[in-house]
Amino acid sequence: MPYRSLSSFYFFYFASLGALIPYWALYLESLGFTPRQIGELMAILMATKIIAPNIWGWIADHTGRGMGVVRLGSLLAMLSFTILFFGQSYLWIAMVMLLFSFFWNAVLPQFEAVTLDHLGAEQQRYSSIRLWGSVGFIVVVAGLGPALDSYGVELLPWVISGLLVAICIAAWGVPERKAGGPQQPEHSLLKVLIRPQVLVLLIACFLMQASHGPYYTFYTIYMEQYGYSRSLIGQLWGLGVLAEVGIFLMMHRLVSRISLPILLFYSLLLAAVRWVCIALWAEHLYVMLFAQTLHAASFGVFHASAIALVHRFFIAGHQGKGQALYSSISFGAGGAVGSLYSGYFWERFGPSSGFLAAALLALLGAMLIRLFTAPQTVPGLHNGFKS
Repeated sequence: MPYRSLSSFYFFYFASLGALIPYWALYLESLGFTPRQIGELMAILMATKIIAPNIWGWIADHTGRGMGVVRLGSLLAMLSFTILFFGQSYLWIAMVMLLFSFFWNAVLPQFEAVTLDHLGAEQQRYSSIRLWGSVGFIVVVAGLGPALDSYGVELLPWVISGLLVAICIAAWGVPERKAGGPQQPEHSLLKVLIRPQVLVLLIACFLMQASHGPYYTFYTIYMEQYGYSRSLIGQLWGLGVLAEVGIFLMMHRLVSRISLPILLFYSLLLAAVRWVCIALWAEHLYVMLFAQTLHAASFGVFHASAIALVHRFFIAGHQGKGQALYSSISFGAGGAVGSLYSGYFWERFGPSSGFLAAALLALLGAMLIRLFTAPQTVPGLHNGFKS
């Protein structure tokens, strides 16, 4: 099992996220865009995940070449991003983000499927590989904050470009999935999708990612308004992902004791607590430190649990499409809706309003999961949903 190659790809992919997600809104603000325009531009980044992963997932499943899709998507994403350097208007930036993210968003779902195929029966090792992505995020987000303070936000596109090159190089070091060649599914994709537990899972994933909209779009700008420096904000971002790394190291123990839907339920509840803290007590550093540790639940526990359930529900022949659907519905549709409402709420009701709306979305997701969770859930392989 190519542990080092898989880990390297995750490291560089999420290092690019560590540059893009926390600081891209700052770059857009430096170009003179309003909060509403920033929300719209960030929504483009998320919205392409609704379509792109499904197109590339279909190609991967029908060709059996998931890594081929990853390599091509990485290369085209890197080339598309370079167009950014030739213009700075709203329409130009929107066009670049649309083109770049169409290819960039094709990459991760297929790489997740490839990783899980390589792991085979050792699915519990996923977290120990995925945590290297979190390490990459921490390294970049913590180091880039002071760099932007010293050299200006104009440095950001160059850093992202370099990381996209590193992703391309890392992709060539990962062999094709063990299964090799296309697989014939036992059931149609529609038959899998209409199962109640699958629908509940996907809706909950949408709500969780929609609740992250204000955080991923405006957290850095929001914290600057409370007097936090970019260096400190970068450290807060890093703390959140450090907590995520810690939970990834513990996930195999949690999964052996607690059913996956129950883990989803508590992660949604803790996400709601996190957004309320940020909305109401952002001026208190100790509260923000606590809120960032909750990233372990709102992203780490939730993502690891959700992706495990997706892998179980979408069996042979649907692996690529299953991961693509998870990405498009949660990070795509949920992320786009989150970015849009956070921008509109900021302008109409004030900066903290988006985080309060986020808390309500997370609570709604928790209620949905609890409603459809089996009364007696079994740890391990049982999915824990009502039949």
